[in-house]
Amino acid sequence: MESVTAGFAGTAFALFGAALLVWTGARAIRRAPVAHGVSPVASTTLATFFGIVFLAVGVWCLIRV
Repeated sequence: MESVTAGFAGTAFALFGAALLVWTGARAIRRAPVAHGVSPVASTTLATFFGIVFLAVGVWCLIRV
């Protein structure tokens, strides 16, 4: 039963992390702000960092299944 939960959590984390990285990359290529009212460098850096973290957690959960 825990493998189903870990699989679902891993998939959700991995999809969110990948989508965040793709979205951040698309915004950075177009030189559009990633977050309004925040430094462009800081927002791009933090979004990239958290995208990588979520993707890594998702992969870790899927490996544990």
